[in-house]
Amino acid sequence: MNRSFTYFSKIKGNFLKTPSPNLHLGFGFCPHNTFLPSRIHSNSSSNAHNDKHPQSINQKVNNLDDALNLFDEMTQRRPLPSIIKFTQLLQSVTKMKHYSHSLNLFKQMCLLRVPLDKFTMSIVIKCCCQLHRTKDGFAALGFCFRRAIVPNVFIFSALLDGLIIEDRILEAEIFFKKLIKEKLCEPDVVMYNTMIKGLCKISNNVIAISLLKLMDERGCKPDVVTYSTVIDSLCKDKLIDEAFKLFKEMVFQKGISPDIITYNSLIDGLCKLGRWDEASKMLQEMLDDGISPDVQTFNILVDAYCKEGKVKEAEDVINIMLKRGILPDLVTYNSLIDGYCLRGEMSKAKSVFDSMEFRGIFPDVVTYNSLLNGYCKSLKIEEAMNLFHEVTRKGLKPDVVTHNTMIHGLFRVGHCGDARKIFDEMLAKGLKPDENTYRIILEGLCNNHKIEEALSLFHLMGDGKLNSDIVVYTILIEGASKCGKLDDATALFQDLINKGLHPNVKTYTVMISGLCREGIVQDAKQLFLQMAESGCPPDNVTYNVLLQGYLKNKHYDDVEMLLEKMDELGYSLDVSTLSLLIDSIAAGSLDTAMSTLIRKLVPDELMDSPSWPYDVFS
Repeated sequence: MNRSFTYFSKIKGNFLKTPSPNLHLGFGFCPHNTFLPSRIHSNSSSNAHNDKHPQSINQKVNNLDDALNLFDEMTQRRPLPSIIKFTQLLQSVTKMKHYSHSLNLFKQMCLLRVPLDKFTMSIVIKCCCQLHRTKDGFAALGFCFRRAIVPNVFIFSALLDGLIIEDRILEAEIFFKKLIKEKLCEPDVVMYNTMIKGLCKISNNVIAISLLKLMDERGCKPDVVTYSTVIDSLCKDKLIDEAFKLFKEMVFQKGISPDIITYNSLIDGLCKLGRWDEASKMLQEMLDDGISPDVQTFNILVDAYCKEGKVKEAEDVINIMLKRGILPDLVTYNSLIDGYCLRGEMSKAKSVFDSMEFRGIFPDVVTYNSLLNGYCKSLKIEEAMNLFHEVTRKGLKPDVVTHNTMIHGLFRVGHCGDARKIFDEMLAKGLKPDENTYRIILEGLCNNHKIEEALSLFHLMGDGKLNSDIVVYTILIEGASKCGKLDDATALFQDLINKGLHPNVKTYTVMISGLCREGIVQDAKQLFLQMAESGCPPDNVTYNVLLQGYLKNKHYDDVEMLLEKMDELGYSLDVSTLSLLIDSIAAGSLDTAMSTLIRKLVPDELMDSPSWPYDVFS
């Protein structure tokens, strides 16, 4: 018996589980009995293919209607056309990404008793997997084994891709390893690339690189897709130096020429790290290699500039695009609108938004979310509400981000009731709030002095993930402290320690601020000293908060030592702390000899300010 058939019983247990009798594949057949009528047999005639996919596609097929008409015509012929012709037609429909229609045609082929082979089945399995129905794909694999159709590498690649599409990466990895271990299939470059894509999808770069080395050792040469996939993943994880190391290996050791995708990944990675000069050099290198930037290349640059607040530079990039005959797309406009919104230039953002339809580009939810965020940050809540309702009127579906943004904006202007109403609407629409939703609500309640409601909501959450979220604890500790409920803040701080959570620098800082606000400076100092011992050293903000606590509570003896430590660490004074220091020196509470040390800690932007009080330190 062929090893493939013996192995099927092993992989079946892991991936198929025996389908229930009422499970249908969407073709109108049940996998146990009538998935395909039993009278249908595999094709063993002279019509059998060679070991490649059928390459020719009927010239009559230019669109779906052509394909459906041709299929109807073929079904009327007697004798029926060969399986090759039917499979070629099925392939052409699948290439147009009409996967459901392909499966419907396959159903009709079964009813016509058209003989089937591994190439037909590979198309069917691919369609199932592309429709997120990988379970049905494995059921179809079962049919292959039962009908003595030996699966080929295309079938296994389609199933592997299906698992990855459904984010079942661990199952995909187990499946891939079993294929090799059981020698059921020798992976080709496409299958290796598929598995590497899955590993990169979950940022498992180490295993992805190991697999790249393994395929080379097994005699399957990596191609530009293999390297580009890993390089892109490394860039997304900000491991740009490792990405360049792999890039050099690809070019200089393997002799593989990079393509536009490789360059785009590297340029994107450099831009996100603010390494503009290197990004510019990489762009020039791409041009020198004869590769012209595409719309994605320009979008990467536009987006990076906009996120840095450099909208003028982003506009220059768009002008270059237009000169090169490349039209901006939806992504370009979304980035530009977001850039203006981040700068608070709402009139310019709205102007770009209004110009989109004129250029034949229609805003999506992302566009609306950016504009909505801009209005909310600018506290233009009426405009935000009008835009929020416009999303639905335009036939778009507001997502969780849309609702989160609106809720946050309403809380910022104190409209707690309206924020709650939006939250209720969100639930009524069947949208599932995410962690950010609850953080926004808790912070909104705290900022509006509704600490009791916030604590009540927190306790209602039970022992879920949010009750183990350090960000949530920090929000509540700060809220309780500002509302004068230090006991609640202290209890929350102790609770997170008891749960084994580790306070971050902000958690410590808000707790220190709360203690200082209540005049308990010694406890604040003790907590400050505890930070370094806990592996979470104080930052610039923490030093300023404690220094303000010392000054407001007249603990002048510790001020000089703290200032010296700030100087040693290269930290600086903020405006509030500096103002308190100036007042203390003017009142004679601090020695004027400290003025030299204080001057060293003043940021350049404050030193250059016309309001800088030189006379205090003269």
